[in-house]
Amino acid sequence: MAHPPGAALLVIDMQNGFVDSDGSVARRGAPMPEAARVVAETSELLAAARGAAMPVVYTAHVLDPDYFDAPARIVRRGVLNREEQALVRGTWDAAIADELKPHAGDRLVEKNRYDAFLYTELEQVLRALGVGRLLVCGVATNVCVESTVRSAEQRDFAVTVASDCTSGPAGYHDAALAAMAYVAADVVPWRQGLEALTAA
Repeated sequence: MAHPPGAALLVIDMQNGFVDSDGSVARRGAPMPEAARVVAETSELLAAARGAAMPVVYTAHVLDPDYFDAPARIVRRGVLNREEQALVRGTWDAAIADELKPHAGDRLVEKNRYDAFLYTELEQVLRALGVGRLLVCGVATNVCVESTVRSAEQRDFAVTVASDCTSGPAGYHDAALAAMAYVAADVVPWRQGLEALTAA
């Protein structure tokens, strides 16, 4: 299937809860490896993408205060902490990290599942923007990034993953990048990916 010519940057779940040292994931004892470096690289990527007039679309994993809309398995395993209001819509924990805040004209899609296309308007937003190619960054590499990338490929988007703008638990991150490269996406450093998309 022919891809529409447009390209967009898709920023997955770069929220305080995931990437800040005071976020709920770090407080649970499972901080994203090299989170500060990934945030800094992503900040540079965002500036370069905007400079190239590339649309930017964010996702944010947000939940109701009672976790009514959270997957049952996640709740049972205690991954989310009700007392801390982890990833609850409207809280600091659920907000996009300050260094990466959306600008006017960017789009933000809220989700409550790993796959950012599932039960959301993400595909509608991308189609309305005339996008057929995606440069993807975010967290966690092996969970929401990989789930979304696989889903995008199945919807006939051409996907590139910015390997230096992703983070996931040690032991899973590299395996997820390899799996995506095998079946669903080009996996390259962000400068190489952005150059290829803007030159096409």
